[in-house]
Amino acid sequence: MDLDIDGASAAFRDEVREWLAEHVPRPALSSMDTAEGFAQHREWEAKLADARLSVVSWPREYTGRDASLLQWLLFEEEYYAAGAPGRVGQNGIFMLAPTLFAHGTQEQRDRILPPMARGEQVWAQAWSEPEAGSDIAALRSRAVRTDGGWLASGAKTWSSRAAFADRAFGLFRSDPESQRHRGLTYLMFDLRAEGVTVRPIPQLDGEPGFAEIFLDNVFVPDADVIGEPGEGWRVAMTTANNERGLSLRSPGRFLAAADRLVTLWREQGEPAAVAERVADAWIGARAYQLYTYGTVTRLAEGGGLGPESSVNKLFWSHLDVALHETALDLLGPEGEVAGPWTDGYLFSLAGPIYGGTDQIQRNTIAERLLGLPREAR
Repeated sequence: MDLDIDGASAAFRDEVREWLAEHVPRPALSSMDTAEGFAQHREWEAKLADARLSVVSWPREYTGRDASLLQWLLFEEEYYAAGAPGRVGQNGIFMLAPTLFAHGTQEQRDRILPPMARGEQVWAQAWSEPEAGSDIAALRSRAVRTDGGWLASGAKTWSSRAAFADRAFGLFRSDPESQRHRGLTYLMFDLRAEGVTVRPIPQLDGEPGFAEIFLDNVFVPDADVIGEPGEGWRVAMTTANNERGLSLRSPGRFLAAADRLVTLWREQGEPAAVAERVADAWIGARAYQLYTYGTVTRLAEGGGLGPESSVNKLFWSHLDVALHETALDLLGPEGEVAGPWTDGYLFSLAGPIYGGTDQIQRNTIAERLLGLPREAR
């Protein structure tokens, strides 16, 4: 594990810190799960892109800086420490983009990445289905061959950002005779295309952070297929491993939250009853930071993201819940009132579900890392 921060990376970190101190919106933007807030977050993404800070690790031709993974981690730490807005384009930036870099065509990257970086096209994740949540291979949505492309039909649910997003990506069964992981095709499609119906799903706060997507013979051109038809599962694992293992939940998010928790504990008189839990959260955030530095070192040496990303997913999702539970216990009855810690706690409860449930992650760890017998199906 390489923990050294070179001079160029330190200078980059200082530049990011200064820019954020000057430009982070005050007061905070409205919730991105409202039409008004979604528009505000699009504008913020454009401002980041103008400073070449929306996708720092991407190549320069796609609005990036060719920043190293270490520099990306430093950016994330500064971003969260500054209390900057949530990334409305995170599904595209952190999941679809790595998939396009690994499996997409040059034409797809040239067409899709620049508007993604600027927030001009926001992407929804269309993975789960009514009877296929974490078990993506059980999906029923289908894609039928037609002239120049595919006709996609079916239902997707719990699609994050879909209520206001522009496009979506997901898997469809293109070989009706296939089963499980075979015969799947990875498609990108327009949420405003003929045959697409988007039905928002209100959350506890009444805001539609998710939506159902219904497709009825929606035409998807061949140009919007990622990878080879029928090989969608292999392509999708690139998306899933990035979601679970590196990009979607960077250490900066938990480092900033743990520091705020320590501050809250001190403000509440440093009660001994929760001191150990506060310390555990602080240690956990830094352990995750070090683990991620190890991942970055491995990737820099030519390695890849694999099933070990499931260990990562389990760790950060439960760290998030424990950290916010501790904050609410510190606040006592005040924690029942809506506020940043309450909102964060409610969101953290989804962590053990999205990106693959705990049960799926544990099966992956058992079978693919520990070599235990496969679960009987």
